[in-house]
Amino acid sequence: MQYDVIVIGSGPGGYVAAIRSAQLGLKTAIIEKYSVLGGTCLNVGCIPSKALLDSSEHFYNAQHSFAEHGIELENLKANLSQMITRKKGVIEKMNNGIAFLMKKNKITVYNGLGSFVDKNTVNVAKLDGTAEQITGKNIIIATGSKPTVLPFIPVDKKRVITSTEALNLQEIPKHLIVIGAGVIGAELGSVYARLGAKVSFVEFADSMIPTMDKTMGKELQKSIKKLGADFYLSHKVTGVVNNGDDVTVTAKNSKDEDVTITGDYVLVCIGRRPYTDGLNLEAAGLATDQRGKLEVDEHTLQTKVGGIYAIGDVIRGAMLAHKAEEEGVFVAETIAGQKPHINYNLIPGVVYTWPEVASVGQTEEELKAAGRAYKAGSFPFKALGRATASMDTDGLVKVLADKATDEILGVHIIGARAADMIAEAVVAMEYRASAEDISRMSHAHPTYTEAIKEACLAATENRALHA
Repeated sequence: MQYDVIVIGSGPGGYVAAIRSAQLGLKTAIIEKYSVLGGTCLNVGCIPSKALLDSSEHFYNAQHSFAEHGIELENLKANLSQMITRKKGVIEKMNNGIAFLMKKNKITVYNGLGSFVDKNTVNVAKLDGTAEQITGKNIIIATGSKPTVLPFIPVDKKRVITSTEALNLQEIPKHLIVIGAGVIGAELGSVYARLGAKVSFVEFADSMIPTMDKTMGKELQKSIKKLGADFYLSHKVTGVVNNGDDVTVTAKNSKDEDVTITGDYVLVCIGRRPYTDGLNLEAAGLATDQRGKLEVDEHTLQTKVGGIYAIGDVIRGAMLAHKAEEEGVFVAETIAGQKPHINYNLIPGVVYTWPEVASVGQTEEELKAAGRAYKAGSFPFKALGRATASMDTDGLVKVLADKATDEILGVHIIGARAADMIAEAVVAMEYRASAEDISRMSHAHPTYTEAIKEACLAATENRALHA
């Protein structure tokens, strides 16, 4: 079969690339090694983790705040099995939705492992044991990423687990040790902390979510500490031993002292690696760099081999589903002869804990390192009427603006609905708005987004109205 576009991988980047290609009139095929579409994000990542985060948040609120709302319950308990069942139902609905979109857009789906025969030919080793070769004028590599593991940490997927296994535990851990307090560790750690597990975070950096603004990490730690979690920051893990019924983690602290922590499960969340296994890249004239990523032209996302493109987690930049989606559209439109554009500085990052954390633009640490003159304004959720009414008073909005021009350079939010609120900041920054621009816009009262206006007022003239 001859196609205009072949997409290898059906995660958010891959299936969106396929849809946009088909919309543009290109004959398109998509290859997925598993029996269902959606990739890591839908099946063992973004979607299932959010399903469990929501379930655990409902349970925690029922346990800790319903009575104050005037809602009285008896014999409350967490049914982890039902939570997992609901999560599977969510995944199935989304799987079916993507399959429908493939049919709607007349995209041919191949289930099997795709590997290069040459730069225009892909072999599909199908799930039924047969194989088929297809050719394409253009091929998009969108194979995503896998959890990173270290050689001295024996991941057995029973007691020492990754995020994949953490989404399907059969019991609530008594003591879950989370190695890595980044986005994935923070999210999954908070799920089980809210369900009653003792959770200990062991993090090499000196704060949670270390890639984000330091203020966000400090505030998130305060909130998660209320769940009873312990934090071992600036700790380097030196060993993990599975003792059968429990697991021992050894680490060295910032003073080079040995620290030992014992729990019944260890969750390894130290990042993700590009996944290009089995692609036979050499046959297409490609190779990955020392980090396992494919190098692409920044203006086209084309690899060094003409007609082969790469998007998402297998290339440079943040490993985010929505970044991959933007790149999928970008490549499809590039192939069709259009001139698309992506502003990588304005791709937001989100942590779906509660409170949520969301950021876009530059952090305060980055501005300091660049020597850029800036001003900062912040506004706490505890001074917000909507947050007080909903009992979600943890968090703040922090706005960073150029000292001379007042252009907004970064917005960082921790608080209820931060994941949705950040879109206002993205729109403002796309149009190079100043802090004063936002401060002069009417925001409905009472809403969470009033905190953005107040933070902009604080950044503009240090005149927040309600703090």
